[in-house]
Amino acid sequence: MSQYDVLCIGNAIVDIIAQCDEGFLETNGIIKAAMNLIDAQRAELLYSRMGPALEASGGSAGNTAAGVASFGGRAAYFGKVSKDHLGDIYTHDIRAQGVAFDTRPLDGEPPTARSMIFVTPDGERSMNTYLGACVELGPEDVEPSKVEGAAVTYFEGYLWDPPRAKEAIRQAAAIAHAAGREVSMTLSDSFCVDRYREEFLELMRSGTVDIVFANSHEIKSLYQTTSFDEALAAIRKDCRLAAVTRSEKGSVIVRGDETVAIEATAIRELVDTTGAGDLYAAGFLHGYTQGLDLKTCGNLGSLAAGLVIQQVGPRPRQNLRQEAMKAGLL
Repeated sequence: MSQYDVLCIGNAIVDIIAQCDEGFLETNGIIKAAMNLIDAQRAELLYSRMGPALEASGGSAGNTAAGVASFGGRAAYFGKVSKDHLGDIYTHDIRAQGVAFDTRPLDGEPPTARSMIFVTPDGERSMNTYLGACVELGPEDVEPSKVEGAAVTYFEGYLWDPPRAKEAIRQAAAIAHAAGREVSMTLSDSFCVDRYREEFLELMRSGTVDIVFANSHEIKSLYQTTSFDEALAAIRKDCRLAAVTRSEKGSVIVRGDETVAIEATAIRELVDTTGAGDLYAAGFLHGYTQGLDLKTCGNLGSLAAGLVIQQVGPRPRQNLRQEAMKAGLL
C-alpha cells in the first residue's frame, strides 16, 4: 500500500495570469504559445505592463499535483520557493488544495519564481517565466520516504533547465525504482524538447522514465518529424507507456502493441489552454494509480483537461472527483 498515489516534482512558480490582445504580445516581443525564460528585470517590466491578473500557485507539476488531489488522490510535491511573499502564497495555496508540500524554503536570494501568463482571445497562453528560487532545487530536497511511498513519481521536463534539478530527478528515479515504484515525465513544451532532445530520449531508452506525457507538437519535435504517426511509432518502441494529447482530436495512449484512442471532452467555449496538459496527466495518473484500465485513465485525463480550458487559470474550480462520478468514470 503506497502512502501517496503521485509525487510531483517541478518548478514551484506563482502564476500571474492576465488576458491580452495579439498586439500586446507583438509590442512586448513575447513569443506566442511558448514558455519564455526571462530575467528578474524583464519580469518586473512585464508585471508593470500587464492588466488585472489572477495569482495562484502554479508550475506544471504543481498543477498536476493539485489535480490529483481534486480527484481524491493522495498527492505530494517537491519544489523550491523562497521565504518571501510569493513563497508564502505558493505554500498556502498548494497545501490548501490537499497536497503534501514540505520542501524547505530558501532563506534569501533569489526570490520565489513567477510566470506571467498572457492569454489571447483564442485561448492560447504565452508564458514568461523568471525561475528565481526554482534553480536552487537540488538532491538535498529529495525526501526519500516520500519517493519510496509514492506509486508514481512524476516530473516536468522544464526541470532540465536548472542544472541541479537534474541530479535531484535522477536520484529520485533511482530511489523510486529500488522501491518497486514507477517514474513518469511530461515533455513540457516543444522548445524544451529542442533544448534537451537527446537527454529526454536517453531517459526513456534507459528505463529511467517509465511513463511519458506529451502533446502532438512535442512528440514530433522529439523525433524531428512532421508525421504524427511516425513519432507515435517511435515512442512506442522507446517508452513502456506514453499518453499523447492532440487538442480537439483527443489523445492516444500506447503501451507495447496496445493502442487506445480517447475522444476530447466536448466544451462550450475555449477560454485558456493553461494547464490542459497538466490536468490531463493528473486525471490519467489518478486512474492509473487506482488500477483502472487505460481507456478510463485517458477519459479521466480528457475530462480534467476539458474542464480547465473553459476557465482562466490552471486549476479547475470544480471538484474533479465529483465531476468524474457524474460522468460515470469513478
